[in-house]
Amino acid sequence: MKACVVLNPNASKRLIAKGVAALPVVRHALASGTIVVTLGTTTAHVAEELLGRPIDRATFAAGFVDDRWNVNARVSQAREIVLQKGVPVEISPKELVDSLGAGDVVIKGGNALDPWGIVGVLLASSSGGTVGRYLSLALARGVDVVIPIGLEKAIHGSVVEIAQELGSQRVDLAMGLRCGMQPLVGQVVTEIDALNTLFGVEASQIAAGGIGAGRGSVSLLIQGDSSAVQNAFDLITTLPVEPETELDGSA
Repeated sequence: MKACVVLNPNASKRLIAKGVAALPVVRHALASGTIVVTLGTTTAHVAEELLGRPIDRATFAAGFVDDRWNVNARVSQAREIVLQKGVPVEISPKELVDSLGAGDVVIKGGNALDPWGIVGVLLASSSGGTVGRYLSLALARGVDVVIPIGLEKAIHGSVVEIAQELGSQRVDLAMGLRCGMQPLVGQVVTEIDALNTLFGVEASQIAAGGIGAGRGSVSLLIQGDSSAVQNAFDLITTLPVEPETELDGSA
């Protein structure tokens, strides 16, 4: 059976978030480990799926792109969400970093997805920000890194090559913040991966973009067992219409 669907950016983020919440490593950490949901517009949807309730998405973002590389003026109002055995906890950054180990999960979004499946994240902080705090630690200790990212962020070039060209002190002119880029290592979850995790179907991207409600959308072809494709189609067509998150920039 085949089905074609169109996902606007918020619908994509909701589908990806459901896929992340269903991953075995995430389910395991939710039951017996620690999950760190870092700031971001896509990770905000993940946080809602894990918590089972809405959060203030307008504060749950650090850097973002509007008409420039920008930083959220309200970023100081939100903190990363930390779940220990599924329960939200308040924990100091040092205590959290010291406690993370194998079986725990860090969830971090990105800004670019290249043709080889490598995700890059823009770095405005001279110390590397969230990536600098967690990535090396995760690789050293065996912490799982889950990277939710929409196909609308697909690029044609190599993230690794771009990372070698960028850098806040290498860029002379920029619309907004001057940034570097860090390639991320972990389990990437796009709309395609989410559909496979949730329903066991195969999906492929067949179009990108649109106008009006379709601005920034991705169009997918879904194939598989009739009941699985129908269930996937039913979920997508019944996703609630979510308003665009309004962010105020300070760049």
